[in-house]
Amino acid sequence: MTRNKKWQVRLFFLIWLVFIKIFIKDSLFGFLLLNTFLGYIPIELSFHIGDNPKQNPLIFWLLTIIWLLFYPNAPYILTDLLHLSWLHPNNINGMLKLDSHIWFLYTCLLISALACAFIGFWGLIHVAKAMNAKLHIKNQFTDFITTCILIGLSSVGLFIGRFLRVHTVYLIIKPKFYAKLFMTMWTRQMIIFVILMTIAQLVIYWIYTIITPESK
Repeated sequence: MTRNKKWQVRLFFLIWLVFIKIFIKDSLFGFLLLNTFLGYIPIELSFHIGDNPKQNPLIFWLLTIIWLLFYPNAPYILTDLLHLSWLHPNNINGMLKLDSHIWFLYTCLLISALACAFIGFWGLIHVAKAMNAKLHIKNQFTDFITTCILIGLSSVGLFIGRFLRVHTVYLIIKPKFYAKLFMTMWTRQMIIFVILMTIAQLVIYWIYTIITPESK
């Protein structure tokens, strides 16, 4: 991604976060400001990973670890779309309501979800390539495998954030406590959720490789 495009992304998120702060008055959707900001963090981190071929290895791997901890926040907002059910968007006949308030919130949620998920996904692919380049094993096959591993890890992170309600900061503050919690979370339903989220992200990856010239 060029420097110009990176600054476009930064400016968009700055304007969008201010917009959300000013215009989202519904208390039920107060989470959108924080979740959008958290979704932006791994995007910004990805801009600084592997951006310089001579980047200090210690700094590179430290940034990569921090990015990995925060990355699930990017696709996380896609799951927030389910919160639209709080607004009871259907009439008694099953048809969707033509209610400007509902559709305004839907639009805001969709913009945050698409921006964080898709730009964040660019970051995931970029970090995967940067990791392999740093390890001197860069080729299309290893890039694909590394991307798949990161996608799988992010799906686990989605489960942790969505159902265990564990924020990224908690992992840094109390790693031992949450390590024990993570050992007992592997249930059938959890594994199914992780598989479904992994499949969804793999489809996004496939679409990305088709429509993005630099991935060919």
